[in-house]
Amino acid sequence: MANLVNLIITGLATGAIYALVAIGFTLLWQTSQTINFAQGDFVMLPAFFMLPMLHAGVPYWLAILIGVILSMLILGYGYKKLLVDPIRKHGVLPLAIAGMALSIFMQEGVKNYTAEAHVFPALIPNLDFHIFGAVVSAQSIAVVVVALAVVIALQWLLNKTLVGHQMQATAQNSTVARLLGIPVERMVLYTFLINGALVAIASALVSPLIFAKFSTGNIMGMAAFTAAIVGGFNQVRGAIAGGLLLGVVNNIGSAYISAQYRDAIPLLLLILVILFRPQGLMGRAEERTV
Repeated sequence: MANLVNLIITGLATGAIYALVAIGFTLLWQTSQTINFAQGDFVMLPAFFMLPMLHAGVPYWLAILIGVILSMLILGYGYKKLLVDPIRKHGVLPLAIAGMALSIFMQEGVKNYTAEAHVFPALIPNLDFHIFGAVVSAQSIAVVVVALAVVIALQWLLNKTLVGHQMQATAQNSTVARLLGIPVERMVLYTFLINGALVAIASALVSPLIFAKFSTGNIMGMAAFTAAIVGGFNQVRGAIAGGLLLGVVNNIGSAYISAQYRDAIPLLLLILVILFRPQGLMGRAEERTV
């Protein structure tokens, strides 16, 4: 029982990080019909924005804040203006290929800069808590708390503010939103900026767990993409549920089935969802005219 509790809590911590990245996938798809195939490397890069500042003695939270701002400017605004806008008009396939090329470029760039795995400071000191007889790391609890706070803040933005309502209207029907006077392009830009912030926060949360290294994107990109599909690619709440479910199932499956099949468990879950509920566990079926 104690081991199961530990597995669930650590799985929720990992799943919460997946959920943040999956939300970015979902937001970009809803507003711009864009799938960012470099999303995993967008999680990897902000850690290398923050590490030099941390090594230079910049206070931890200030370094994280500056890293988030840089990520919003470079991976949000820059990505949209320099890659998505010029290529999107040529179709989905060229944009997908460009995203894959960007992923390779980012990985190789960081690899040439430093191929070593770097220790990233944890959110809080290394402490343990006893919960129902299980020894749970305070770091895991902190990750869940921070991710939950970010999700709550995002939900408040989307559901309780004028900008959030305009973003949702743009996501539901950009043509009608434009007729109603909503600045659609600005709302789309906001989603790219939010995605930049989400991947930076995810980077700060995951790097203490698996180190900051050039290959982080391979892990995070596949996991978050799977979580978004499992939960429902057209629903933010689906991305959250998919991320949490994937983290817990992956942890429990690795412990009670086999650690050798750790990478296969998410794929099996993905196949089952696609077969029996293609729109995702919490997604809605979409009809398209062909």
